[in-house]
Amino acid sequence: MADFSVDSKEYPFANNYATINGHQMHYVDEGQGDPVVMVHGNPTWSFYYRNLIKALRSNYRCIAPDHIGCGYSDKPDDDAYTYTLGQRIADLETLLDHLGVTENVTLVVHDWGGMIGMGWAVKHVERIKRLVIYNTAAFPLPSGKSFPAALALSRTPIGTVLIRGFNAFSDMAARIGTKQTRLSYHARHGLTAPYNSWKNRIATLRFVQDIPLKETDQAWSIVAETEPKLAQFRSHPVLICWGLKDFVFDRHFLAQWKRHLPQAAVHAYENGGHYILEDYSAEIVPMTVDFINQS
Repeated sequence: MADFSVDSKEYPFANNYATINGHQMHYVDEGQGDPVVMVHGNPTWSFYYRNLIKALRSNYRCIAPDHIGCGYSDKPDDDAYTYTLGQRIADLETLLDHLGVTENVTLVVHDWGGMIGMGWAVKHVERIKRLVIYNTAAFPLPSGKSFPAALALSRTPIGTVLIRGFNAFSDMAARIGTKQTRLSYHARHGLTAPYNSWKNRIATLRFVQDIPLKETDQAWSIVAETEPKLAQFRSHPVLICWGLKDFVFDRHFLAQWKRHLPQAAVHAYENGGHYILEDYSAEIVPMTVDFINQS
């Protein structure tokens, strides 16, 4: 049972659970029709996609899982779960197979959800109909992009105390993740609510620690193998919406996506932050709906 709550008007969805790798994975499953699978990153959860789900569920089956350690999903310790990219991809695959998601998939990704979602997608290209990409990556750090100091600090012992002891990562993201729009209390609370104790903040830390920066890092091989396979989607419709004031996924990452998927329709926002769906929800949500309807 979750030890937090969010505003039911913001997040008015039924709770669904599947046993994945011995743990309860929570997911939203709203509406009927072709599936729209929304994969969140760190430090968010399915709450991040709430407005898009509301806009699509009348005509599509909206599936938005919470990764293990996130949202309403179980938050096991390290001795019970391996917080790695490979495990995340395997969890997503198990869930989608369990739900019978085998064709006409619209895959929506943000932040770490890009690497997780695309890590799954490159193995199931025949299932994918279109891609929607928001401030994310599915490739190593681009040339010319340095690793942000704040993330580097997060990978130190001091970072462990700040993230797990004071919720610094989730709280900071909710405060600086938008540039154009000031989050309402309910939105800010919703984004951070699952991460309310040392125990419940394990995933926000492990995600940062798992970012592959060199070939010896555990996730490097998966990322390196995924990148060249992105070309498989050059005949797919792709929508990219990008906040250019994202301090991590900046212009360097956007340029890389353009090189890999040159056919993509790109909408870049000079004043958009990392939480681009929060910053420009009124514009991007209907744009995404139109893209899915028409492509």
